[in-house]
Amino acid sequence: MQSFSYQLYSSRNFPPLDITLEMLSNLGYAGVESYGALLLEIDDAAATRALLDKNNLVMKSSHIGLDFIKDDPNKVISLCKALGITNAFGPFLQPDARPTTSAGWVEFAKSLTELGKPLRDAGIGFGWHNHDFEFTALKDGGIPMEIMMDEDENLEMEFDVAWAVKADYDPIEFIKKYTSRITAAHVKDIAPEGECVNEDGWADVGFGTMDWPNLYGELRSVGTELFVMEHDNPSDHHRFAKRSIENCLKF
Repeated sequence: MQSFSYQLYSSRNFPPLDITLEMLSNLGYAGVESYGALLLEIDDAAATRALLDKNNLVMKSSHIGLDFIKDDPNKVISLCKALGITNAFGPFLQPDARPTTSAGWVEFAKSLTELGKPLRDAGIGFGWHNHDFEFTALKDGGIPMEIMMDEDENLEMEFDVAWAVKADYDPIEFIKKYTSRITAAHVKDIAPEGECVNEDGWADVGFGTMDWPNLYGELRSVGTELFVMEHDNPSDHHRFAKRSIENCLKF
């Protein structure tokens, strides 16, 4: 049976962490994914690891801010080793930092290669997590995510499939093209038009418009092993976590 992880960003508005981890363990999750702000708050990695162990959870992946990696790669590596993180993903580019041309995205991809080198040298996989803008065509016709993947053949991908769909990009096309480099995927659902407005239009997995049984099968067929449940703004994180894993365990 496939095990599922959970992006702790989904529970950022429902502290404390220890209660969230206990909830996730009781619901049947096998792991959690951290995010940049949470990592920066960790003063005692050993204590956090003990909390994970207590709840029979692993933390194989994390989003890590590019500035954190650039400013203190040794600390990032130390945190990853202490927490058991084997895959790190750059999470986001602010609008004013996004290149507007294909050439600009090539340069950004080159900067990611350099940025990720210390992590890769330490045995930690390094990649990128997308939103919609990386799958939106530029004025010159280029698709930023394709440019990034083509420029650095070692760049891994945490494929946030729902964001690609929001950009009207065919996720199956991407899966078939980049296959084994998609090492992780965010399992997220889009609410039907006009629903879940108070949750930014996102739905619990299985309660939206995404064909997750088919997408899951396609991702598994190319070797994706890490599936991370995420909701960007749930009004009730327990409801989201519970209903989503119940549906995903039927895949």
